[in-house]
Amino acid sequence: MPGLLGKKIGMTSVFSADGKNVPCTVIELGPCVVTQIKSVEKDGYAAVQLGFEEAKEKNTSKPMLGHFAKSGTTPKRHLAEFTGFEGEINLGDTITVDLFADTAYVDVIGTSKGRGFQGVMKRHGFGGVGQTTHGQDDRARKPGSIGACSYPAKVFKGLRMGGQMGSERVTTHNLQVLKVIPEHNLLLIKGSIPGFKGSIVSVIK
Repeated sequence: MPGLLGKKIGMTSVFSADGKNVPCTVIELGPCVVTQIKSVEKDGYAAVQLGFEEAKEKNTSKPMLGHFAKSGTTPKRHLAEFTGFEGEINLGDTITVDLFADTAYVDVIGTSKGRGFQGVMKRHGFGGVGQTTHGQDDRARKPGSIGACSYPAKVFKGLRMGGQMGSERVTTHNLQVLKVIPEHNLLLIKGSIPGFKGSIVSVIK
């Protein structure tokens, strides 16, 4: 589906037509430049590659500089592929937030906030082990038994334990578009989206 790359600015709230205060996320969406057009004959699939945010030439590799030179654009920091664009699209074309002018709902793909190493209660919602009195002082937030001793004498794969939490690719579906502000390249989406302020997200129709 067609979409654009953008940056999460933060959250705010707007008033709806019936006077309700609706929380929303502000996304700086585009402008994105077409850096490559892939075809079934040459690449095996059809897609449009878009670039977002300016990058310095000294921080761009020579192969990528040649890639951007083919499309007649300056180096970009982020690249992503989208499909399903309507109409004719050429190398070097600029696609703005106007793409979502008549869109009611979108999907947003982002990277969730990293939480580091977390225990089972925060990571998986465990309730803790045992009671908190009668001399118990070191097992309140523990996972409990992780397997039998004699048989099978091993811990099965996939057992829920403490570990790295967050910093994963997350897709949030069917988010309502509240407002499009083309003069500032902004898109207001109802509710929250994955990631921290300043993170790069993909918004798809």
